Amino acid sequence: MIVCGDDALAERLAAELRSVYRERVTVLVPATPPTASSGPGVAGRARAVALLGRVQAVMTRAAGTPHGEEGPQPETPRVLAASAPDEEALTNAGILHAAALALVYDDDETNIQAALAARRLNPRLRLVIRLYNRKLGQHLEELLDQAATVAAPGLDLTALDTSTTVLSDADTAAPALAATAVAGTRKVVQADGLLLRAVERTPPGQGEVADPGLCTLALLSSTTNDPAGVEGADDGGQDGPLLLPDDWTVATATGRGTVVLETVSHAGPALPPSRLSRRGLPLGSFFSPRLRWTLAGLTACVLALAVANWLTGHIHPLHAGYLTLLDLFAIDDPALGQSTSRQVLQLLTGLAGLLLLPVLLAAVLEALGTFRTASTLRRPPRGLAGHVVLLGLGKVGTRVLARLRELGIPVVCVEEDPEARGIPLARRLRVPTVIGDVTDEGVLEAAKIHRAHALLALTSSDTTNLEAALYARSVKPELRVALRLYDDAFATAVYRTLRAAHPQALTRSRSVSTLAAPAFAGAMMGRQILGAIPVERRVLLFAALDVAGNPQLEGHTVSESFRPGTWRVLALDSTAPDERLPDLAAPSSSEGTDHPTGLVWDLHPAYVLRPHDRVVLAATRQGLAELLGRRPPARTPFTEP
Repeated sequence: MIVCGDDALAERLAAELRSVYRERVTVLVPATPPTASSGPGVAGRARAVALLGRVQAVMTRAAGTPHGEEGPQPETPRVLAASAPDEEALTNAGILHAAALALVYDDDETNIQAALAARRLNPRLRLVIRLYNRKLGQHLEELLDQAATVAAPGLDLTALDTSTTVLSDADTAAPALAATAVAGTRKVVQADGLLLRAVERTPPGQGEVADPGLCTLALLSSTTNDPAGVEGADDGGQDGPLLLPDDWTVATATGRGTVVLETVSHAGPALPPSRLSRRGLPLGSFFSPRLRWTLAGLTACVLALAVANWLTGHIHPLHAGYLTLLDLFAIDDPALGQSTSRQVLQLLTGLAGLLLLPVLLAAVLEALGTFRTASTLRRPPRGLAGHVVLLGLGKVGTRVLARLRELGIPVVCVEEDPEARGIPLARRLRVPTVIGDVTDEGVLEAAKIHRAHALLALTSSDTTNLEAALYARSVKPELRVALRLYDDAFATAVYRTLRAAHPQALTRSRSVSTLAAPAFAGAMMGRQILGAIPVERRVLLFAALDVAGNPQLEGHTVSESFRPGTWRVLALDSTAPDERLPDLAAPSSSEGTDHPTGLVWDLHPAYVLRPHDRVVLAATRQGLAELLGRRPPARTPFTEP
């Protein structure tokens, strides 16, 4: 396995492949520009050594397996440095013999160029590419798979499991991050119209019976209500979360919340309209309410004067209205020698005309200001409450913002950079946005943090997220807080401190790279990962697997194939083998037809899994590695025919 990149995702991915799947891994990192005192070789080695140390630290934390079992310590990945992932660098990394290549640079253009070069060098290679642009990713998958068949005529991509998978760490982590910030929002995994929803449930009271739903996916940490607890621990020990427990363990567990697979459906109800998500600009927003009431009062006054002219002058109503308008705009002759009532009405009408002039001027200026600010960011409304304050509109924050708006949740964004990636989306969705440094005084107050329901801190800086959370808690102690934190040890310390200081408030921490790395690693191993659901700081994976050739599944009943704490069969694909979609995670629209999933969820425990079956299962990372982590036969380098 070859991993190209040097950020947090590359570190987690390399550690995942090596410690969980026991694969041989080579990491290709970009060399830093040489300085006057060091040559390019020295700079490249320094960068490689730095990444190697970080990967070793991640592997050390992930070395333990669930329930305290210790496996053999994996070897350290090989790290190489190159100025660019060109053909020479990829060849030195062993691209001709590699089974899979992950391109996880933060720059889309670099990933695309490296993918094109890698496909030319080895058409049999599995490619996993990190791209933020979804539409471009779909076209790139088709292009690279077609290039593989052209470069090697007769190459069966399905048999060799050679494919191109384009993933986005932001898209992978966004549903979990959005669900963390809002009470009652379910954790969701979507694929092919399939909707898996997992919900956290509090421990049942005395005499109450907990609803198991379709099945219980996890028991939450036994110290969730303890200020000294270890929410987010990855060790899976007695105090940590217990994934995929058996029925006896669930029945005997007391005082522990659960994560339950609640329902499965194809589509949810239509989103309710929200005044915070208006895409257009209604006419009512051209003028303020005060100005509209003033115009209405003056109009009523003019109508009353027209009626008075009609009644006192004994003239036609239309003529009375015409005279009133002439008097209003001061273009009629003075009523000299006429009746007193006519003269008084003319004076009153002239006075109304004087009052109308500034009102008309104010209306024109206000309408121009409305048009001018229509393309600018909205400010938080004065009476806004119960919203989510979202810090950071980078790649991750942009995807989370879109997800929150899809769920109909009111949001106020805070971003320091007015040119950030998510600013156009916030402007298009008419989401209130505050431009400023969140650490500056008054910025969170402008976002109405004292009336907010939750704070979701998603900047790339752990310290900035922590500082914002601490300040927000000082303003509103009971505020729900979700932090984006990379380091597990730092996240555990933050959780314990905030939990001890505010025991009644909910605090959660999530790592984008931790949420995304299992999906990238699963794609590199050649299986289809449908999604991931975070359980505290652990991850539960959902995958679609063929039963054929799998001794842990083939020939066993559904109940016999269930291994507590490791994997559990959830559904069976009842579609005929020749009619199945090759990629269950692909949306139906991509196939051009409305293809039903044919998934059966109420499986009988005595059903025997047959070789032609395909199942959907939930598994831990180690469990999925054990199911399909068999090392493939040695690959020979590809040579041109």
